[in-house]
Amino acid sequence: MPDNSASAKGSLRKSLRQQRRSLSRRQQQEASRGLCKQLARLPAFINSRRVAAYIPNDGEINLQPLLELAWRMGKKIYLPVLHPFKTGHLLFMAHTPGQPLAKNRFGIPEPLCNQDSRCAVWTLDLVLTPLVGFDDQGKRMGMGGGFYDRTFAYLNQATGHAKPYLIGVAHECQRVKTLPSESWDIAMNLVVTDQNTYVSQPPTHI
Repeated sequence: MPDNSASAKGSLRKSLRQQRRSLSRRQQQEASRGLCKQLARLPAFINSRRVAAYIPNDGEINLQPLLELAWRMGKKIYLPVLHPFKTGHLLFMAHTPGQPLAKNRFGIPEPLCNQDSRCAVWTLDLVLTPLVGFDDQGKRMGMGGGFYDRTFAYLNQATGHAKPYLIGVAHECQRVKTLPSESWDIAMNLVVTDQNTYVSQPPTHI
């Protein structure tokens, strides 16, 4: 049985973060190209109109080539923003080419919070979620703050088809055999790396 203790999770998270931070600039660039090629072929991306992405931090794999393609295809891109009033939750704000960004309290660039550019999470078609680690069952390990789990918690209670479609993205080296999980964790529909696409057990909301 996996060890669900906080210390075990913390040790694993630290190790996986170090692995991705240790990648060279060239390795990061090659991984970014490989990932974006994988994602660009997926129907979930091709058929989406509203796509949530992220700005890479702490060695996360870079989605910029895919964002450039998405803009050329006429898709709308949104970035996560720390919710100003609801602690531990995210908002999603429109992101356009060349848009000025400001760093949040974690040092991550994000759009300025603007009501006019906000996108309700249930109207997003696709969310590309950064990972610290993942396994073949679609379980995701994030940075430990629980922001994505809280923001998309409604999907665990949804019946029938509910948006958005969730794809975790990571370096191949972030794959592990099994991850500890909690009842509130939100599973990914797919996990895509620079080398492979992993189909998880379909979450109940799909």
